[in-house]
Amino acid sequence: MSNVLIINAHQKYPFSEGKLNQTLVDKASKWLGENGHQVRVVTMSDSFDVEQEIANHQWADTIILQSPVNWMGVPWLFKKYMDEVYTAGMAGQLCAGDGRTSAEPTANYGTGGTLTGKNYMLSLTFNAPAQAFEDPAEYLFEGKSVDDLFFPMHMNFRFFGMQALTTFASFDVMKNPQIEQDLARFEAHLAAQFK
Repeated sequence: MSNVLIINAHQKYPFSEGKLNQTLVDKASKWLGENGHQVRVVTMSDSFDVEQEIANHQWADTIILQSPVNWMGVPWLFKKYMDEVYTAGMAGQLCAGDGRTSAEPTANYGTGGTLTGKNYMLSLTFNAPAQAFEDPAEYLFEGKSVDDLFFPMHMNFRFFGMQALTTFASFDVMKNPQIEQDLARFEAHLAAQFK
């Protein structure tokens, strides 16, 4: 049916071995495979080849980024991956520059993506509870959503011309984990996104 690249962005720490993110990757890979999709998985804790990762992005119809949220963003190993792979792909494989031309040097920034017609989906694991988001009375996020917090990551994929599928999030995974419910929600989420 389609080609799906799953990126496991987890980086191991003494307090976080990455079991939930790996379980979500395994669940997605199994469910997608059982429903006729071809799946490739890349894991940040493994070594990677830049050219192969560019080829994986070109091959994929959809990219799933499975990531814990570390200090309001992705782990540094995935940032390193982006710096190396995405920068190397700017020669036309992932984008043809930033979309601007010499005739219009201030217009159309970010429209040079060559992965148009492809999708991406963020799947995130948070220590924060769901109630911390979208509530102006909550101190830290001031009413912002998960997608507001991850606006820069959305822009990275949009820079390549990709379109967002609905974000999935597991909340409060360290202090009040609801793993079985999260896995059931995740499978339902996959079914809704990959019709």
